[in-house]
Amino acid sequence: MKVHYECAPCFLRQAREAMDLITDDDDLKVSLMEDVFELLSKEYYDGANSNYLGSKIHRLIKNKTNSFDPYKKQKELSNEMALEFLPEAKKVLNDTLESYVKLSIVGNMIDFGAFQLDEDIKSLMEESLNKDLKINDVDKLEEALKKYDDVLYLVDNTGEIVFDKLLLEKIKDYDINVTIGVKEKPIVNDACMEDAIEVGLNEYANIVSTGEDTVGLVYCELSSEFKEIFDNSDFIISKGLGNFEGLTELDLSDKDVFYLACAKCPATAKMINVNVNDMFLLKN
Repeated sequence: MKVHYECAPCFLRQAREAMDLITDDDDLKVSLMEDVFELLSKEYYDGANSNYLGSKIHRLIKNKTNSFDPYKKQKELSNEMALEFLPEAKKVLNDTLESYVKLSIVGNMIDFGAFQLDEDIKSLMEESLNKDLKINDVDKLEEALKKYDDVLYLVDNTGEIVFDKLLLEKIKDYDINVTIGVKEKPIVNDACMEDAIEVGLNEYANIVSTGEDTVGLVYCELSSEFKEIFDNSDFIISKGLGNFEGLTELDLSDKDVFYLACAKCPATAKMINVNVNDMFLLKN
């Protein structure tokens, strides 16, 4: 996705929150914010890639503070929140694919990048359980699951992947081989290999690293190994807003791509003509 005017304050909010998680040194924070402003002054312009720019800001902060995983505690909290919420969430499940899709998208609310750290995410999830999908291409998704032998499933956040596991279990009913793409290194609260294995996603799929530590998927930063997997995938399920924003920068007209996410970003909501926090299952 190209940057919108709303991206600038969001970049600064995320930068501030990341700094607050890492250090209490106000002098260091001022220095870091100077670096962030310098980066934005050079690279925030009409047509810039929002995922790539956001990734550079988070890397700048990690490198200058020597902090490998600033959101480590938030990621642990995400998994705890998901497991605590799971029994209530399972009540919406029935035999339909749509119910599993919806629950996996409800899990996308667990996002300490899109929301402020003090946001009441559990309340947002409870509200979402009672909502319908604003865009619902589930029939097309089911057709694809019956059509293809293989699918590439791009996961998003920790916590959220607890709900992805349920959807993956349902997907296996279609006798399809699943490959899961996870981040190589921590970025915000995105899921890495150890996070995916910890919740048992390896029970339903082969897990591979994208080779990157970017916000969402940034094609130019993928490893050569994952580029080959991605390029050869005719059927992709993309979880989360970051992956949606990254993939919509690419020409994927030769693939069947399904986006499952909550429209937590005003710019994205306007882009697909839904309201903020609406849930959608959208075929490219």
